[in-house]
Amino acid sequence: MVRLLDSPGVTGVALVDAVTGLTYGVAGNAEEAGDGAECAELAALIAERLGRAGAEGELESVIMTSRRRHQVLLAVARPVGDPLLLTAGMDRERANLALATRSLADRAAEVLA
Repeated sequence: MVRLLDSPGVTGVALVDAVTGLTYGVAGNAEEAGDGAECAELAALIAERLGRAGAEGELESVIMTSRRRHQVLLAVARPVGDPLLLTAGMDRERANLALATRSLADRAAEVLA
């Protein structure tokens, strides 16, 4: 998981069970990666609302932005069991949001290996 911190501006990452909110691992600043239970609850709420609005398929990602921070939640499918969330906190001044999100998505499979 430490390799996920290689993207400029990424300050903390966590791997979270998308259903229970159980945090499996953290690298960097755990507070900036986000609370596992809160991230799972938020992702479930957004997926539910998207479904009600007629969106089809599963939630892929959620990106929240403030003046100083970005918070990214990426859904990570796995062959068996509940889906996972890869959560990342980013320093807005140092992070390229698109590049960092792409890098996290590309490396998501590595955390399951």
